[in-house]
Amino acid sequence: MADTSGPIVSRNIYGHFAEHLGRCIYDGFVRDGKIRMDVVEALRKIKVPVMRWPGGCFADQYHWKDGIGPKDERKKTVNTQWGYVVDDNSFGTHEFMELCNLVGCEPYIGANMGTGTPEEMEAWVEYLNFNGKSTLAESRNKNGHPDPFNVTYWGVGNESWGCGGRMTPDYYSAVSMRSFAGIIQAHP
Repeated sequence: MADTSGPIVSRNIYGHFAEHLGRCIYDGFVRDGKIRMDVVEALRKIKVPVMRWPGGCFADQYHWKDGIGPKDERKKTVNTQWGYVVDDNSFGTHEFMELCNLVGCEPYIGANMGTGTPEEMEAWVEYLNFNGKSTLAESRNKNGHPDPFNVTYWGVGNESWGCGGRMTPDYYSAVSMRSFAGIIQAHP
């Protein structure tokens, strides 16, 4: 019998991602304003361990506050990366978290580093994870989720070498460290 011992590969490298490209979100994960259960069942079947959103070039132009609150009051934005399509932001933070819950996977949030700020990322972390009294935690509660989501996986930017800003490694590292330093200090 062959020796199969060796390093264990984390199952999380086999994740999935959700990008506002083509029909991945609207008409893919979501149709007529509802999460498609046939897609959820397919992802359950392949045991997706982690799902990243927002993905692609869209991530570095996405402002998370545009995708929370009542859907009919959300800001309509233009997806300049993929065909100048108007996005009504009806798939936002809470919808992504619901999708991950239905699939049974861990959420991975990709923060906006192209047009966002470290402070915007820190606010998103607080909105999703803070278990106390704050304006952002109260906003999450008002939006239907009193308990923190406890998101573990976070990314700073996406495709920062291209559509996310043509950043040099040194610049990206400096901004990333500033983002994480603020988050760690505020939420140890």
